Parts: sequence; structure tokens; C-alpha cells
Amino acid sequence: MIKEKIEKFYLARRKDRDRTYFYITEAGRCSRSIWYNFKKFPKKEKDARLMRVFENGDYTHMRIMSSLFSIGAVKAVEVALEEDIVHGRCDGIVVINNEPYVLELKSINSYGFKKLEAPKPEHIKQLMLYMHYFKIPKGIFIYENKDNQDLKEFHIDYDKEMAEKLIENFMILRHMVRENILPPVPPNIDEWECRFCDYFDECVKKRSDFLGRKLLEEKNQKSGINTQEIVEKVLEKEEEVIL
Repeated sequence: MIKEKIEKFYLARRKDRDRTYFYITEAGRCSRSIWYNFKKFPKKEKDARLMRVFENGDYTHMRIMSSLFSIGAVKAVEVALEEDIVHGRCDGIVVINNEPYVLELKSINSYGFKKLEAPKPEHIKQLMLYMHYFKIPKGIFIYENKDNQDLKEFHIDYDKEMAEKLIENFMILRHMVRENILPPVPPNIDEWECRFCDYFDECVKKRSDFLGRKLLEEKNQKSGINTQEIVEKVLEKEEEVIL
């Protein structure tokens, strides 16, 4: 009985908010997924267990920030950013040898932690935007192994070209949202990202690329749907990007 009440508590918290801006955490994500979110398409239901995993990451951040605060390294904690095009909240700003750094904390499982030799590309894009708007040219990542609390630290420098390109991409996507234009499938999209996307079911029905056909085939094998007929219909209309 208690377990069911806990599950309902977490599921009730999963609500999409109306917005006219992008979240910095969406930098590097599939533009189609973001578009579907803005348009409030039905999404896959996340179970309460997964939401507790996300919440555990928040506790990790609080614990590490508390230790940094205790040694006097933190200048500001959870700095909010509310620009016209993007909103976000970085984990903090730390000062090392009188020089400020934008700090991002990430938690990762043992498998991913062992392979980690550099910050993940999507994380770099997020931190780059914070560095751009806060006008701080240096950033630090701290990754913690969820299983044994080992740490890895990476430093990056501000890349003006990358930051401006990310902002430009958001501006283009905002135009597509306003004009009701479905973005194309990003080149070299990761299969793992597709499989776990909230909008997997909706997206694959409209795709004619190789990966899309593969995922659609797998999805429809169980239901007996003729995937080839669906693909042919998509190919006939692939130039029609306005829904």
C-alpha cells in the first residue's frame, strides 16, 4: 500500500509546463523531440522508479556543493539564467586562485564512468551556454560514480563559435515551432537516444531514414503492421515539412 502511494506521488509531479523558451539542458538534444514537447504530443510514460533515479542525482549535487561551500570555494550556488531564448540553472560558480569557473556536476554509473575520458558532448554544449551568458571563460565538470562515489574532473575553455551556433540553432528551432514546421531528423542521430525518447512512437511513424525504418520495423513486428506501406507513404510526402 505504501509503495503504491509513493509511485503516485512521483507520477503526479511529472507535468509539462507551458513555455516560450528552451532549457539549456536541451542543448545537443534531438530537435524533433524538443519540437514534439512544445507541441504537447503524447509522450511515453516514465515510471516512478526512473524519476527517483533523477531525484537521486539532485541529492548528489547537493552533497558535493555542500562540501565545496564548506571549504570556501563556492561563490554562488545554482545560478539562475533567464534569457529570451533559453532558461537554465547552473550548479554553481567556483573560484580557484581568484579565477571564476562555471561548475557543472554530473552523476554516472560505473560502466559509463570507467569509459569517461572527456566530458560528454551534450554536457559541453550546456556548460558552453552558461559560460557565454555569464561571461566566464572557464568551466569545470565534476562527474561522480553513482556506485562508489569516485570523482573525475575536467576543465574546458569558452568556445565563442560553438556558443553562438547553439543559440542560432535554438532561434531556428523556435521559428519552426511557431510556424508549425517539423524539424528534420538530425544527422547521425544516436540509436540509443531514439529508443528512449519520450516521442519515439510518434516520430518513427514520420521517418524514412534508415534508422527510422529499422526502429519502425521492430516496433511493428509485434503488431503485424505492414511497415513497408507506411515507409512508402512517408517517402511520398517527405518534402512536406509543414504539418
